[in-house]
Amino acid sequence: MSSLLHQRTSIHNPFTNQFPFSPPSSTNSMKRISIFSPITLLVLLSLIVVFGVFSPWVDIPPGIFSASEPAISKWRHYTLAQALPFVANNGTVIVCILSQPYLAFLNNWLISITRQNRQDMVLVIAEDYATLYKVNERWPGHAVLIPPVLDGEAAHKFGSLGFFNFTARRPRHLLQILELGYNVMYNDVDMVWLADPFPYLEGNHDVYFTDDMTTIKPLNHSHNLPPPGKKGRPYICSCMLFLRSTDGAKLVMKKWIEELQLQPWSRTKKSNDQPAFNWALMKAAKEVDLYLLPQAAFPTGGLYFKNKTWVKETKGKHVIIHNNYIIGFEKKTKRFRDFGLWLLDDHAVESPLGRL
Repeated sequence: MSSLLHQRTSIHNPFTNQFPFSPPSSTNSMKRISIFSPITLLVLLSLIVVFGVFSPWVDIPPGIFSASEPAISKWRHYTLAQALPFVANNGTVIVCILSQPYLAFLNNWLISITRQNRQDMVLVIAEDYATLYKVNERWPGHAVLIPPVLDGEAAHKFGSLGFFNFTARRPRHLLQILELGYNVMYNDVDMVWLADPFPYLEGNHDVYFTDDMTTIKPLNHSHNLPPPGKKGRPYICSCMLFLRSTDGAKLVMKKWIEELQLQPWSRTKKSNDQPAFNWALMKAAKEVDLYLLPQAAFPTGGLYFKNKTWVKETKGKHVIIHNNYIIGFEKKTKRFRDFGLWLLDDHAVESPLGRL
């Protein structure tokens, strides 16, 4: 795409005057043409109409019209139905959903996935045009935007209405992927892969997920949905999922959407998507084949980053590390650095996006 833009800059500019006017002289009887003459205005109007008709199909260099708005490009019209077959491997895709402030975490996550040779399966669902263009500029075809566009700046603070609106779109995006016939692994980008997770997706279950509790389970623990806790529901993490394109997985997504509608955000009850997901799992459990992934391979951040003894005892078994149980970009980045998991410092070139 960058080469295309380079080529476009060398194309003749239709607004450039190839025949500059010479100053009046005694030998030059040519009259000046007023910019307000009927002929000039007609030419300008024609150019505006032509540009308006053809601009949606033309890649325009960033910043040519506005320094604050991303340029119009073909990626604005890139659809999920077009993106999925481009990235899918054997009918399966890896998906994350993010806005521009999370780009550094995206890049860190991508380095770890590239080390497992799974990067070609990744599709970034961008929640703003800046992310859509940045990813596709560096890595064409690997980002798509599903309208409408939310206010990305409002989605940063955990517990805010913006955060709720941002995360509440997740089951709709995932359901759309399933309905298009693809299996999907979803990850939050504050994760790092230490090994390939796909060998752990045993059997042909509908929905695979991880426990967000810090209580240590035996290595041979049950893979059934854990029993409800004090709040009447289990505490499953909605940040790492694998869904097969089955009626059961679609049912869970639909129930998740319903639960989010039943439990909207309010100032007194600052909801997020995870409780709704757990209620959905409970209500669908008798109709859907659910599978709890092994804790040693997929530990919550509240266990991995806080229990050194457990980490030592389970060394070599860890697959995906989730940097949760902590809030804030700076705090998450520091903790990743403290544990040698902020790969961007020394290995940014390993990411498909390179250094951002």
